[in-house]
Amino acid sequence: MNILFLDQFSEIGGAQRGLLDVLQAVEERGWKAHVLIPGGGPLVEQLLARGVAVDEIPCGPYQSGSKSPSDFLRFAFDVRRQIRVIRDLVSRTTFDLIYVNGPRLLPAAAIASERRLPVLFHLHSHINQRYAVRLARWCSGRADVTVVACSRSAAGSVAGIVPLERVHVIVNGIAEIPFRQRAFNGDWCIGMVGRISPEKGQIEFLKAVAVLRAEFPNIRFLICGAPLFAMDRYFDQVCTEARGLNVEFLGWREDVASVFAELDVLVVPSKQEAMGRVLVEAFSAGVPVVAFPVGGIPEVIANDETGFLVQPATPEALAVKLRELLTGDPKRLRAVAANARRAWEEHHTLASYQATITDLMWRLVSDRRAERERAAPPQHT
Repeated sequence: MNILFLDQFSEIGGAQRGLLDVLQAVEERGWKAHVLIPGGGPLVEQLLARGVAVDEIPCGPYQSGSKSPSDFLRFAFDVRRQIRVIRDLVSRTTFDLIYVNGPRLLPAAAIASERRLPVLFHLHSHINQRYAVRLARWCSGRADVTVVACSRSAAGSVAGIVPLERVHVIVNGIAEIPFRQRAFNGDWCIGMVGRISPEKGQIEFLKAVAVLRAEFPNIRFLICGAPLFAMDRYFDQVCTEARGLNVEFLGWREDVASVFAELDVLVVPSKQEAMGRVLVEAFSAGVPVVAFPVGGIPEVIANDETGFLVQPATPEALAVKLRELLTGDPKRLRAVAANARRAWEEHHTLASYQATITDLMWRLVSDRRAERERAAPPQHT
């Protein structure tokens, strides 16, 4: 089987790490992969190092959130060029499936597939903006699009857009991060891990730190991550908010396991989150998670069982919850960490995730081949 992968970014965020996991599973099954990706960057470097065929496809960049008129014009121009790139590659190589790892490339994939190839769209976020909803509906009508959503919450954002039978919820799985039993009564380290952007809530975290710093002067706070996808302005705001606080910025780290080895509590104060790989990474590592109950997070975290959900979702409430844990019985945190580790073992391993994704790919391709055989004229002898 030969699969064409499309990704809208060449930097590595959570969705791109998921793509690398899927590519590993594809390679292990003996299938072939070809990736179209915009420009150069860390993701391209990793793909080439693994011997994956890579070509460039134009895509952006665009500003995050609401788009400007110039973004829309550039997007329309990009789609025409993307269609040409995909059609040219498909004309030269026989593919069985197009895997789209981001909504910006879905229109071009839908048009270029010409209904001859099944399109698998991996939805890592919610589709909320009106223009995005209209575009997704058009793509679903234009091509045979199947959606893999990372949570029921994300799947709900395409309800009524994509037929229910073509939407599959496959929750993120991750490779094991070694579990470490923590004392939870000594020198504390509390932090965030992930992309630095407004929806991830670094400023909300820092506002909570400001409330706690006088009462707990010896706690080490850290933020691990980088302002990917043109988020430099927000990063400047985060740095300003952190002035005078005992907060260490680790930057982008590939050795995520070593970062979790330092942490006692992970804070996830996201304003919107379809699911978040960092949750199950913390589960595996034995790091209790304190999070706002937004999007798909409550699907992963059972409050007071596998983590802690903060309501209302405010910096003040977050500070109250952290103070409660810092001054409470360590047995409570140890029990939650053990429960979370079991949840990772039962629901979020990388092997289970990879098997479910590749099984779906095989079914889609097999169904399409069966359709072609039924539609083919009978052979006369």
